Amino acid sequence: MSEQIVDIDRAATPSVRLRALVWTVFLPVVLYGIGSGAAAPMYALRALDLGASAGVAGIIVALSGLGMVLADLPAGRIVARIGERSAIALGSGLGLVGVLCAIFAPHAGVLAVGLLLNGTASAVWGLARQSYIVAVVPQAERGRAFSALAGASRFGLFCGPFAGAGLVYLLGPTGALWLQFGTTVISGAAMLAIRSADGDAVDSADHTLGSVVVENRKVLGTLGLAALLMGGARATRVALLPLWAAHIGVSAAITSLVFGIAGAMDVLLSYPGGIWLDRYGSRATGVPSMLLFAAGFATVPLTSTAFELAGVAVLLGLANGVSNGIIMTVGADVAPPGQRAEFLGAWRLTHDTGMFAGPIAVGLISAATVLGASALVLAAAASAGAIAMHRWFPGAYPIALRADRAGRARPG
Repeated sequence: MSEQIVDIDRAATPSVRLRALVWTVFLPVVLYGIGSGAAAPMYALRALDLGASAGVAGIIVALSGLGMVLADLPAGRIVARIGERSAIALGSGLGLVGVLCAIFAPHAGVLAVGLLLNGTASAVWGLARQSYIVAVVPQAERGRAFSALAGASRFGLFCGPFAGAGLVYLLGPTGALWLQFGTTVISGAAMLAIRSADGDAVDSADHTLGSVVVENRKVLGTLGLAALLMGGARATRVALLPLWAAHIGVSAAITSLVFGIAGAMDVLLSYPGGIWLDRYGSRATGVPSMLLFAAGFATVPLTSTAFELAGVAVLLGLANGVSNGIIMTVGADVAPPGQRAEFLGAWRLTHDTGMFAGPIAVGLISAATVLGASALVLAAAASAGAIAMHRWFPGAYPIALRADRAGRARPG
């Protein structure tokens, strides 16, 4: 029988309904995503403007992901020490400094520093949002909450390039960066209005990041492996499809349209995926999504037209949309009491490592063999992820919810 790991986090903060989080959590995430989505394709152009080669520009852009990976563990400690609101203020400040470095960079080195700071800010922001939702949303609605959070972010990323097009036309690549600066200010200010999840209390428990990782090494090594493989699948679809589109002669404009359609599928399925996640559990959500990823990757080498590529992109968008929020939900369910923020930092590291390493793996495999081989390797990795999720991810929640009610009913 598959092992189920379910741990109930009984936060002292009274739970809230999802509707109450629209203005203080979900809308700010949309705004933050709009700025990020507008700026993301402009950073490479900014690097080229500063004299970097195409290869160096690609490395500079990847530094944002590296900054996120490096900051995941420290972000957990920061949130535990200063609380969610203060962490959001810190993350917003780091993000603003990073954007200003990119706007006013005199050379590519300063731009690289800016992107590292952006990645660090994203890690702190993301961890603070996740920790807050764990504290205030009832477990029975966590799947919907995290799926809505992921969907809000993806919606913002989807809208960002359209929102920034006018500023880019007027100001060049820095126009989108100014938009990111403005949305970071507004979204950070909005989230500072949240009620503290822990009464502004500081976590003074006698544990270190290292001890949290060691104590939870079994969970991080099993469920974390599945999270890593999902992170890799999500990131590599974005890296592989444009390369394959160029390989079969699909124009850049058509490729952009294909991604737009797949992105719409991703956003539309986020909340229904969350309802499914709450009702049937993470195993019944994660396994099908990873199998869809595997099927999509395995089909890539068989495509030769834009229409066929669009079908694969929609299939991968379906896989991503159904799985929105699942990694955050599982992390929330297994986070140990008293070590929530630190554990969630380590948990996010597993997924973000996959996000960072996946595209690099595509490049290395393609350089050593052919591009189609990368797709087949990704299909095998996604299948392994489905097996890992079937083995270790929790099933439906009724047992956990009964235990939670029993715990809340006990006096004291």
